[in-house]
Amino acid sequence: MASDFAMNIPAELESNLRLKTLQQYYVIQRPWLDLYGKNVRPVAPIGSVSRKPIVDPALIHRSLPDELLFEVFARMHPYEMGRACCVCRKWRYTIRNPVFWRNACLKAWQLSGMVENYKILQSKYEGSWRKMWLLRPRVRTDGLYVSRNTYIRVGVAEWKVTNPVHLVCYYRYIRFFPSGRFLYKNSSQKVKEVAKVMNIRGAKADNSVFRGLYTLTDDQVEAAVVYPGMRPTALRIRLRLRGTTSGANNRMDLLSLVTCGLNNNEFSPHDEENILGVVEGWQDDETHNPDVPAVSHNRGMTPFVFVPFEEVESSVLNLPVDKMDYFVPG
Repeated sequence: MASDFAMNIPAELESNLRLKTLQQYYVIQRPWLDLYGKNVRPVAPIGSVSRKPIVDPALIHRSLPDELLFEVFARMHPYEMGRACCVCRKWRYTIRNPVFWRNACLKAWQLSGMVENYKILQSKYEGSWRKMWLLRPRVRTDGLYVSRNTYIRVGVAEWKVTNPVHLVCYYRYIRFFPSGRFLYKNSSQKVKEVAKVMNIRGAKADNSVFRGLYTLTDDQVEAAVVYPGMRPTALRIRLRLRGTTSGANNRMDLLSLVTCGLNNNEFSPHDEENILGVVEGWQDDETHNPDVPAVSHNRGMTPFVFVPFEEVESSVLNLPVDKMDYFVPG
């Protein structure tokens, strides 16, 4: 037996006045579509009494099949999908498909392995790949982590009248890759200049860009890189990931920065691919080469700020010291 509500609908639609009254509740006015005399209907709930198919008035939805739209979203970065889901309701519902977030999670934590990722998914994130992406700490690979450091150096006195001082500014740059490798560079150059060489091809041409390895355990990052030369030196970095918002992972606190000479008996040039295994378990004050003793640095420990590649040209970190003498990472 049909419900009373279902039987009353045809009688109400006989009156144009009643029809207009219903439309103001069931039709959403969109000012940018009023120019074309079109209205956008909301998605009909499951079990709705209305069986009339609704034609999507948006031109992109009529021209682009759902299969192609799915392929476009599958090739987007998760942060781009986050912006795309703000376009319309259909895109928002489509982007919530777990397939997109599963692929992003398996790529971001590929070092953990697929089996371990599935275990963590079920035990900590209730089987939601999107929740795992937002809440589980991870290093970002779509930009550079930048640490801006400044210090004051006394200049040369002129005629004993003035005692000039210089504000020196330099940067630490780190770019991570999902494979467990990273690029490291110390430079006084601005972000927009360094971003051009922080890639595998550019690192081969720039001798000041060093390649290393890292591991991620919870929110702790252990990284190591070798400075080559007559007396090879290992740089060990310990970092802690955090974010200004959920899922941002746009800050890294520098917990320790240690340089230590490498003993020829313990290290050979072929061991650069396993530098993390060589320095594993070493203490911060543990010296392995008397010519290059271990040094735990306590300066230049400003937290790292993440700068996406699309923002390297407009980042405030490009400002000179006369316009920004000190930067607060937040």
